[in-house]
Amino acid sequence: MAPVPSPAAYLELRAIEAWLGPRRVFENLSLQLHEGEHTVVLGPNGSGKSSLVKLLSRELYPVVKPGSRLRIFGSETVNLWELRRRIGLVSQDLLAAYVGRVPAADVVLSGFFGSVGIGRSQQPTAGQRERVAALMVRLDLADLAERPYAQLSDGQRRRLLLARALVHDPAVLVLDEPTIGLDLKARHQLLQILRELARGGTTLLLVTHQIEAILPEIQRAVLLRSGRVVGDGPVSDLLQDSPLSALFNTPLRVCQANGYRQVVPAG
Repeated sequence: MAPVPSPAAYLELRAIEAWLGPRRVFENLSLQLHEGEHTVVLGPNGSGKSSLVKLLSRELYPVVKPGSRLRIFGSETVNLWELRRRIGLVSQDLLAAYVGRVPAADVVLSGFFGSVGIGRSQQPTAGQRERVAALMVRLDLADLAERPYAQLSDGQRRRLLLARALVHDPAVLVLDEPTIGLDLKARHQLLQILRELARGGTTLLLVTHQIEAILPEIQRAVLLRSGRVVGDGPVSDLLQDSPLSALFNTPLRVCQANGYRQVVPAG
């Protein structure tokens, strides 16, 4: 029997060193993430989770040194336009970037141009507008197309940025703290949409410190602390009392229901 080929890696990091200003966020980081494998990167605030997202989106560049390597979809040379077509991103930085007067539909349209809003020089095609309209229907946003961004709820804004990330039907969807600040209804609505995407073949990379945001479809957990991978394996092994207590440096007990997990103080 022929061997089953392993899934292609969309991110390969080897011995990465990276700095944010005067602060070194990674010293010797090695990691591979694969298409078709839904993964959560979990860790406390300040662990380097958002910096990892910035490495993938090319907002952060590693130090060039012997033995160090960063590859995205197998290439060390990345075309940003091609990258935007293959990787969709929903991040806290993007959430804060849009000014209040931008119409909701323009937020989604701007995903085609990698911009914040639509400028005068940008002329969306009829096909692009049709794609936006279809996504807004799919994510229950159709009635909000002309509403200014400032007038939307946090849940609506999050779904709007998700629609923006999906305009190119990307192979990989990166979600940086997607549920933070959402009320229960908005959180459950967003998580249900993400579950449907996962089942439909979009590879999810969830980056969070919230255990309750980890979908049942997530297969792999990467535990990050102080810029280092301290755990990497199946969620069934790592989303347990002992590994999570060590990760967050506090005694925790994991509770599970309907495929989701929550943590409560131990003892």
